[in-house]
Amino acid sequence: MTSKDLSFPESLKQASNRNESLLCVGLDPDSRYLGDRDLFEFCKEIVEATVDLVSCYKLNLAFYEYHGSEGYRVVEKLVDFIDGRVPVIGDAKRNDIGNSSSFYAKGVFETFGFDAIVVNPYLGRDSLEPFFEYTNKGIFVLCKTSNPGGGEFQNLTVLLDGKEMPLYQVVALKAKSWNVANNLGLVVGATYPQEAREIRDICPEMPILMPGIGAQGGELESSVKASLDANHGGLIVNVSRGVIYSSQGDDFALSARAAADKIRKQIELARF
Repeated sequence: MTSKDLSFPESLKQASNRNESLLCVGLDPDSRYLGDRDLFEFCKEIVEATVDLVSCYKLNLAFYEYHGSEGYRVVEKLVDFIDGRVPVIGDAKRNDIGNSSSFYAKGVFETFGFDAIVVNPYLGRDSLEPFFEYTNKGIFVLCKTSNPGGGEFQNLTVLLDGKEMPLYQVVALKAKSWNVANNLGLVVGATYPQEAREIRDICPEMPILMPGIGAQGGELESSVKASLDANHGGLIVNVSRGVIYSSQGDDFALSARAAADKIRKQIELARF
């Protein structure tokens, strides 16, 4: 049975347990570092080298859309190649109103076949409802992002039910109330471990997708400990550049495996 036959939470749990891993490798092929390597073949070799070390993969669509129609073909081929061995998250930060949002949802889940998607909550619940209809898929809501500028909005103090709190906590509370199918999660950057702890307290059972380790400066141990659920799980630690570009030589796939395994073990040490 592959991840395609299971709901996203179930497939993620199976892959995590099987590979003893909370690591997600971000397949973000930056053309500046690829040289003359084929886009699909590069990602394929990374997958072949790491698929037994990860809980899932995440594709940031920006790196594929840059290549136009060929990039979209690579996305489809790559999702097919992974073929349910572990779940695949589409990082598109999609959001729109009404009919447009419904076609975004159809595109990521039906056309491309992603197991989960990252969405932006800024337009409110009705803009996300077309995604929520796919109850077997995962939906990760941007909450406290890893970039420094995110605080311009996410840290604003707002009033909710007579209580003042930062906007990112409001997003966490709203996402918790939307999680009727138990398939929603939150994006929380590793660059903000204290905020991650606050969000985990608000949403003790929802999975957290955590970017920001490595190139963005997130500290692994404190971020992992702050974000784990009561069962020492509920966390997806995404690392992209620190794995796929650990070497730019012909040994890039072997180097990616070594880097992924090292980070996986570091996460496991912080986990227990």
